[in-house]
Amino acid sequence: MYIESFKQHFSAIDDHRQSAKVTYPLFDILFGSLCAVIAGSNAWFKKQKMFIDGIPADDTIARIVSMIDPDSFNACFLAWMKSVHQLTNGEVIAIDGKALRGSYNRDDRSSTIHMISAYASVNKPVQGQLKAEQKSNEITAIPTLLKMLDLRGALVTIDAMGCQTAIATTIIDKGGDYLLAVKNNQGNLAKAINKAFSPHRSAGLSDDHVNIEKSHGRIENRACYVLSSAALDGDFTHWGALKSIVMVESFRAVKGKAASLEYRYYISSKVLSAEQALSATREHWGIESMHWIMDVSMNEDACQIYKNNGAENLAYLRHISLNMLQKEPIKLSIVGKRKRCLMNPEFLEKVLIAGLCAPTK
Repeated sequence: MYIESFKQHFSAIDDHRQSAKVTYPLFDILFGSLCAVIAGSNAWFKKQKMFIDGIPADDTIARIVSMIDPDSFNACFLAWMKSVHQLTNGEVIAIDGKALRGSYNRDDRSSTIHMISAYASVNKPVQGQLKAEQKSNEITAIPTLLKMLDLRGALVTIDAMGCQTAIATTIIDKGGDYLLAVKNNQGNLAKAINKAFSPHRSAGLSDDHVNIEKSHGRIENRACYVLSSAALDGDFTHWGALKSIVMVESFRAVKGKAASLEYRYYISSKVLSAEQALSATREHWGIESMHWIMDVSMNEDACQIYKNNGAENLAYLRHISLNMLQKEPIKLSIVGKRKRCLMNPEFLEKVLIAGLCAPTK
């Protein structure tokens, strides 16, 4: 059932190899690579009547994966995600970029690929991704990614690089709301927000929502303040549907280090309570946890495949695999789930079935 579901979603990918020279069907390579990324194993395939001519060498798999059109692969990924995951109203979708550190052309270290990802912070699936050739190109890549997604009812969070009027407009046009971090790249806006919250900074602790975290010798206190955009001194109507401005005051004390006080500022097209705003800013950092998992648990930065479309397509495979592993409810780390898939083919099938067939409510 899960194999047929994978065929249904990813059969649109064209195989550009000469048919007379094809030993390994493209479907076997794709599905086999997916299972290998999930479980780190090439076992179990014979039972599924795959690779009847033997398991291909890793160089063969890398070469074939590198030949796949990444736009077609990404389109299949997006269609699959729409079929298995439904956004809840108000769900935070975090947008951020990550470098694939092993993806650079060996003659040009500056050619490293940056993948822009959209991550549902609560339910934890990667909603979509898009390649940017360099970090500076993320600003132009983000609107393109947003246009690919169904954002109806979602609250999209982006760091200060994404605080652009074109990005805000794209999110509104797609039926979502935005919560964008503001720094000095938006000078007049940053100054106006800073001025609006000046009385709150002078007043000390807030009566608004406060969050305190204690762990491993660290104490962090966050207080959140929300004002109507009408409190801004100046004309900012060019920011589409701007309704709220937010300040998060973060006091951090770590044993053996000097205490620090930091203020972070945001704009939003949504009328937010202080509790909602603070929760959304915290949920945004879930995408950083996802990036950490990709590196530490799935060895993304260690991957040395870079020729043609290999690095980009393998990033898509890792995101597909991560989404499936995240959906499996057993209380294990991603590393633990991958090990169980390797040792227990029935658990691997359970992950595949949940990921490919069962919609998330």
